Order: sequence, then C-alpha cells, then structure tokens
Amino acid sequence: MISTLEKEITLRFLRARKNDGFLNIISIFSFIGIGLGVAVLIIVMSVMNGFRTELINKIVGFNPHITIDPYQNKIQLSQVSQNTKKISKNLILSNSGEAIIIKSDNTKGILLRGYKNDDFNKLDLFKKNFSTKNKEILSKNFISIGKELSFTLDLEIGDNITIMSSTGIETIIGNLPKQKTFIVSSIFESGLIEFDTNIAFINLETLEEFFNLDKKDRNLEIYLNDPQNIEYQKNIVQNNFPNEFIYTWSDMNRSLFSALKVERNVMFIILSLIIIVAAFNIISGLTILVKNKTRDIAILKSIGVLNKSIIKVFFLVGIIIGTSATIFGIIIGIVFSMYVENLRLFLSTMFNISLFPEEIYFLSTMPSEINPLSIFIIAMCSILITVIVSIFPALKAAKLDPIKALKYE
Repeated sequence: MISTLEKEITLRFLRARKNDGFLNIISIFSFIGIGLGVAVLIIVMSVMNGFRTELINKIVGFNPHITIDPYQNKIQLSQVSQNTKKISKNLILSNSGEAIIIKSDNTKGILLRGYKNDDFNKLDLFKKNFSTKNKEILSKNFISIGKELSFTLDLEIGDNITIMSSTGIETIIGNLPKQKTFIVSSIFESGLIEFDTNIAFINLETLEEFFNLDKKDRNLEIYLNDPQNIEYQKNIVQNNFPNEFIYTWSDMNRSLFSALKVERNVMFIILSLIIIVAAFNIISGLTILVKNKTRDIAILKSIGVLNKSIIKVFFLVGIIIGTSATIFGIIIGIVFSMYVENLRLFLSTMFNISLFPEEIYFLSTMPSEINPLSIFIIAMCSILITVIVSIFPALKAAKLDPIKALKYE
C-alpha cells in the first residue's frame, strides 16, 4: 500500500522547480521518447495487421479455400460427409491446365481454370470481381481474363485470342500442340496483379477437351463459411477424404505469410528498442533527481521515513512518467492508425510523391487494423520496461546516508 505521505512526496518531486531545469528537460524527453515509441509501434503493427488481413481477404476471395486433388478414383459429391457440408458454403468440381496465349506478336503463359457455368456463378469471386452480370460468361469457347492481362495483350470484351495447349494431337507430320480460338466474354479485377495477369477462366468441359483430361481428374473445391479457421476445417475434410491429396489457400501461400509474420516480429523488436532507449532516460532523470534531492532525502530519513518508503517514492516517479507516456503514445497511435490513409493522401498531395504504390503492394489504399491485443502487449511491455529501469535509482536513493548527506549540504 502507498501511504498519504508517500503520495505527497511523490507529487512534490514530480513538480519541477527553477533550479531543476536540466532535470525537467530529461523528464520531458523521457516522456516524449516513450510516447513516440509506443505510438510508432502501434501504427506499424496496425498497418501490418491491416495489410495481412486485406491480403488474406483477396486471396481467400479468389482461390478455393480447400482443394481435394484425386489420386486415382473420381471424386463424387455424394462422398461428401455431413460434417464437411456443415462447414461448407459451396462444393464445386473444377479442373485446370497451363497454356500459352497468342495475340499478334505477343505470347503469355497462363493458368486456365475450368468451371461449369452454373457453378461459376455461385462463387464469391464472380459476384465481387466481375462487373458483368452476364450469366453465360463461361459458355463454350468463351474466356474470362484479368484486367492486367487485358492491358498486356491489348484485349477488350469481344476480341478473339488463340490459346495453345500443353498437350498435342497426332498428325501426319508428328505431334503438334492443340490450338483453339476463344472469345473474351468478360474482364475481372481481383486486386492482386499476380492473379489478374496469370489466371483466366473457361468452361470446364472445354478445358478438359482442350487438355485431354478425363472427368476422374476433376478437383473438388470447397468454399467454407469461415475460411480463417483453416487448419481445423482441413482436418475435418481430411477425415472425409483420407486417401486424397488435400491442400488449402494457406498451404499455397505459406511462404508469403511466413515472411509477413517474420517481418512483423522483427519490426516489433526493432521498434521496441525505441521504447527501451527512451526508458533509459528515466534512469538518468531519476539519478539526477536523487542527486538534487539528497538533502530532502536525508531530512526525510532523519524524521523517521523508512527506506522502503523512499524506494516507493522514486519508484512511483519513474512509473508515473512511464505510464503517462505510454497512455499518451496509445492515444496518438490509435488516432494515427484510424486516419493513416487520410495522412497518406495528404502527404502524397502535399509533396507530390507516391506513398504505398499499388503496383508494389497490390493494394490501392493503405490498410490499417487496430488490434486490442497488440495494443495491450505493447502497453504492458512499455510499462514493464519502465518498472525495470526505475528500480536502480530508487534503490540508490534508499542507500543514502542521512548523516553524510546533511554534513555536505
């Protein structure tokens, strides 16, 4: 417990006097340093959380959440168990193959994904990424391409393009690759350049004919009600199809999200050093405070104030500076995180520079997601650092000999 006397002494020591000018400057710098460190850490973590969430939403919205790839036996929808159906929103058969698009003098490797027209209309990627409401965009000999690919090959809706298959046909002069002409029925924009450049959609039966694929080679794509909790739901599907190869959107992008996680952790460590450096100013400030208050400490001891009370007083001074700076930093960090996109637009307009370019980061706006748990961890780390650095000056103050202190005053 903290007594009334200890509170009064703490408040008196916190009030800077005229002869404590240098001490006051150190305290101000300690406060500002910790506050800015906490604020920057919250802003960076919020932006990185937002970037990760936006990236996941775009990947999840464009790719199947779980894909079942058959080894030998054909996959039947009747094989799907009730447990799998409970977690699923859509169950769709599909197939894919790699081909080359030929347009005038340009060629481009591409991944073709095949769906039945009715199944394709059910998908969120059709509802969210396609401007057209035409329900027949994946009819036979029609193709849907990405916006970036349309720019690269100078294509518009209604244009014809030739696609060369990786499989061949036997002729009198040998094996030649298949070629087929498709009509561009729609142009989609997923928000990820990699998808918009390298993926196109065609009719499932047309694709199987084009690549000489059998119906037993079809994959089963599972679209989940909750694609975030992917590992648990993958286990449910694996139990349903124990003999098939099963992979998820997370498995296909594991290296990307592992890199993001490592980067996030490294940034947390690096920016935490700002708080640590600022917190060490508290040691300097409290040490100088002890030196300046030597006479006061000696008088307090001579009238019977215990050493533990002296320790509490100087410990509280450090804690109050650190805690108030942390709260200040949290407020600044949250406010900046909420308006980080407005700040980006303001700086881009003011200085005529491109911050957060879309072609590099895949996103047109700077995302931000305030995570209460991250803020709590940052606040606890900041306060813990403050507690640790306040211990040494407080112990030093308690060890002062009142007789020697008053002798040289």
